[in-house]
Amino acid sequence: MLNQPTLDKLKTMKLDAFASAWLEQQKNPAMSEASFDERLGLLVDAEWLARDNARLARLLREAKLKIPSACIEGIDYAPKRELDKATVRQLSTCRWVAEHHNICISGAAGTGKTYLACALAQQACRRGHRAVYRRASRFFDALTVARADGTYPTVLARIARVDVLILDDWGMAPVGERERRDFHEVLEDRYGERSTIVTSQLPPDCYHDHIGDPMTADAICDRLLNNAHRIALKGPSRRPREKKE
Repeated sequence: MLNQPTLDKLKTMKLDAFASAWLEQQKNPAMSEASFDERLGLLVDAEWLARDNARLARLLREAKLKIPSACIEGIDYAPKRELDKATVRQLSTCRWVAEHHNICISGAAGTGKTYLACALAQQACRRGHRAVYRRASRFFDALTVARADGTYPTVLARIARVDVLILDDWGMAPVGERERRDFHEVLEDRYGERSTIVTSQLPPDCYHDHIGDPMTADAICDRLLNNAHRIALKGPSRRPREKKE
């Protein structure tokens, strides 16, 4: 049997993991006792796993999570945090992404809002969804620049296609008219189509007053909070314990 032509064809078809697993089978005498179907199944599994890992790595690179190591398994449920394990378990199924729901995470500085948001986004990437992390202040600054250089429609369209958008630390500064308009545009595109995670020191009940303009605030809160899962983190700052978490 001529192996090299077969290997060349597998690599041409970009079945590198399949080819590598096939070579390993050739070296393993125990494989001679396995049936054709069993050996083929192992080869297909190897290729599937390699592609799945590559896809996840690509999604995580594109997400640019602030805490790349954040994951559902690493969440701390210390009593002082008042973080409901059942709620996180439900969110870990990513049904909220499939149903285009939002998540609002509130709490004082250092209570782990960013970690939780990144962990939920990482879980979404595991399930094949696209996620993007943005610090809220820089996100709106980038939209201002896009408006000035004429790329605003293109940037909005790109944001609208992301399955999970994280806006971290929103509400740290007074909201201006331009930010109000931009926030409304982003949420209008995403409402009922995609999911958004907002972290803030402000509780959701304070969003309306913080936004300022009543009419725009009504529109923003309706699109953001109408189908949102709300998580309020309590307890002292966790900054000294970040590496442990």
